[in-house]
Amino acid sequence: MSNRIYYTKPSITDLEVSYATDAAKNGWGDRCYDYINRFEAAFKQHLGVKYAIATSSCTGALHMGMAALGIGPGDEVIMADTNWIATASPIVHLGAKPIFVDILEDSWCLDPIQVEAAITPKTKAIVAVHLYGNLCEMDRLLVIGQKYGIPVIEDAAEAIGSVYHGKRAGSMGKFGTFSFHGTKTLTTGEGGIFVTNDAELYENVLTLSNHGRSRGQTKQFWPDMVGFKYKMSNIQAAIGCAQMERIDELVSRKREVFAKYRKQLTQISSVSMNPESEGIVNGAWMPTVVFDLDANISREKLQMAFSADNIDARVFFWPLSDLDMFSSVESNVNAWSIPKRSINLPSYHEISDEDIERVTGVIKKLYR
Repeated sequence: MSNRIYYTKPSITDLEVSYATDAAKNGWGDRCYDYINRFEAAFKQHLGVKYAIATSSCTGALHMGMAALGIGPGDEVIMADTNWIATASPIVHLGAKPIFVDILEDSWCLDPIQVEAAITPKTKAIVAVHLYGNLCEMDRLLVIGQKYGIPVIEDAAEAIGSVYHGKRAGSMGKFGTFSFHGTKTLTTGEGGIFVTNDAELYENVLTLSNHGRSRGQTKQFWPDMVGFKYKMSNIQAAIGCAQMERIDELVSRKREVFAKYRKQLTQISSVSMNPESEGIVNGAWMPTVVFDLDANISREKLQMAFSADNIDARVFFWPLSDLDMFSSVESNVNAWSIPKRSINLPSYHEISDEDIERVTGVIKKLYR
C-alpha cells in the first residue's frame, strides 16, 4: 500500500516549538499576555487593520462580533447556503435566523443578486464567507450593505493570504474573523481572531471578550455586562507569533501547491478549480475540483477512488439548508448541485510533487 496522503497538515518548525516552550516556561504572571499582545499586533499589521482581538476560535470571534452588533431574537442574517455550520451557529445561539441564499457557480461564494433579493426589514447583517480562499464580490456586497444600512461581516476563516483588489480578505467589512485551526494555512492549533477598523465596535467586543469587564473599569472583578470567555491562550499565541514571522512563506507555498494542481488538471475540460480573476489573489487554502454535470462523476465516486489509493480527500461542504436543524431551500440550485460532484484535494506545505501527481492521477483515471 502506498503512503497515506493526508488532506492537510500544519507546518511547524523549531521556531514555533521554541516560542511555545518559552510561553510554557515563562509566560505567566505579568507575562501571561505577552505573546497574545504580540500576535495581535503582528496580525493587524499584516492585515492593515486598526484593531485585533485573538480568540479561542473563529466561531467565538463571530459570536462576539454579532452580539456587539446587537443581533438577537427576531433578526435575520443573510449568508450563503454553502458553508460550514460554524458560520450559522452563532446566529442561532443569539436567537436570530440564518437566511440561506445561493452561491455563484464559479466562485462558490455568496451571490449578490440573491443577497439583495433576500433583504427584509428584519435583516440585521450579511455574512460574506470567503470559501476555501476564494473571495466574495465585496464591492457589490458593500454597496448593497450601504444602500440598506446593513453591515457586511467577513468570515475569512479560510482566506488568510487572499487579496481583493489590493485589500486583504477580512479587512473590508464591518468586522472580519479568521480561523487558526490545525488545518489552516496559519495555525495556533485551535484559535481565531476578530479584526475591525471600527473603534466603538472594537471596545464593545473587547469588553465582551473579557467576561464583560471594560478596559476603564477600576474595580477588580467588576463586570459591566454579561460577556463571553473566548480568549486565546498565551501558548497558542506563541505558536501564532512564529507562524506570523513565516506568513509569506506559508501562503506562498499553498499557492505553489495550488498552481501545480491547476497545471496538472487543465487538460480536463470538465473540471473547474478555485478561480483567480483579474485583481484577485487566492490564498489557495483548499484546492478544490468541481466536475461539470455531464461528466457524470459524483462525490461518492471520487471518495471511493481516493480511498482505494490511500488518499484522504475531503467532501465539499453540504448545503446547510439540507441539514436536519434547518428548513430545506432546494431552490439554491448551485449550493445543492456543486457538492454532489466535487472534492477538496490534499494540500499542505510538505506535500511532494510525486504525491500531487498521485492525487491528480486518480482524477485523470476516473475521468477517462
